Amino acid sequence: MYKSLFATLRRAARPVRRRAATRPGGRAALVATALTMMISAAAPAAAAPAEAAPVPSAGCEAPHPAAGPEPILFTARGLSGVYLRDVPADANGPLPVVLDLHGYLEPVFIQHTSTEFGSYGRAHGFITVTPQLLRPGLPRWDFDRGSADIDYLADLLTEVESTLCVDTRRIYATGLSMGGFTTSSLGCQLADRLAAIAPVAGLSDFAWCAPARPIPVIAFHGTADPIVAYDGGTGPNARLLPSPDGSGSADPQHDRPDVEGPGPQSVTDNAAAWARRNGCSTEPVEQPIADDVVLAAYPCPAGAEVQLWTVLGGGHIWFGTRSEIFPAPLVGSDTDSISATTIIWDFFRAHPMRD
Repeated sequence: MYKSLFATLRRAARPVRRRAATRPGGRAALVATALTMMISAAAPAAAAPAEAAPVPSAGCEAPHPAAGPEPILFTARGLSGVYLRDVPADANGPLPVVLDLHGYLEPVFIQHTSTEFGSYGRAHGFITVTPQLLRPGLPRWDFDRGSADIDYLADLLTEVESTLCVDTRRIYATGLSMGGFTTSSLGCQLADRLAAIAPVAGLSDFAWCAPARPIPVIAFHGTADPIVAYDGGTGPNARLLPSPDGSGSADPQHDRPDVEGPGPQSVTDNAAAWARRNGCSTEPVEQPIADDVVLAAYPCPAGAEVQLWTVLGGGHIWFGTRSEIFPAPLVGSDTDSISATTIIWDFFRAHPMRD
């Protein structure tokens, strides 16, 4: 059954194509990376330590696995799931890990194909883990405090640490939409294990959020997002999404928006809430990165940086992708100015877990 599932999802992902300028490592990505480095250099207080000695996991005693995406079944907390494991071929020593979380409705191969974190990690020396729970209904996450899904992801990180040679100071989480909500929740609940987080179209502020330590945050959101509105709540196209069982509308603005959809606060308010949590100023320094991209960087203590990348006119998408899986009439517009994957990895690389 699982082989059939993987084959079906692989076939669904094959038609996806991107223009060269938007690929991680393309011209736009290099420009954005250079600008990020310039911004970091202009703010010495925001610089991470030049070198942080790796802390090897128990898996460093295990044989090195084959490179490339490999689907692996994993069960924990009474939940069954699968994750795609991407490991560089020439790994040497403990490696960073990026946990890449899919959005609502999107199976693991869509996230893997759209972000390209797996291939990017194989080229840049880090492990990518892209998980999905296998349960009735549509792909989704329960990101509530203490949920079984959050516990499952915590156990998955333990599994990765025990089977691969991981630097436990460099474990990160990112995700799109509901994967971004879940990434935000992980930042609240697993700050003692995650070095930094990067929600895309899903930065959230939960009233119960109390991280064990200030955790660096980089977030992306489009001002014209038609599903998770930049000004708060849901956009007009959210009603087009089916409910988890595939019938009717998901209508995520109902009784528990903190669990089932975006909260009422604007994205900028959510970013300011994370800045407050991290001991930062809540008044960001804004800088245009391109005609359609503005970076709001909060003055923060070193190692606790908060950044919000706003795409003017941008939609509900992993920015820097061109995919038939993300139809513009549903999700809105992308941008050629930045690659979210490249910028996120640059931010992660600069933010190992501090002592």
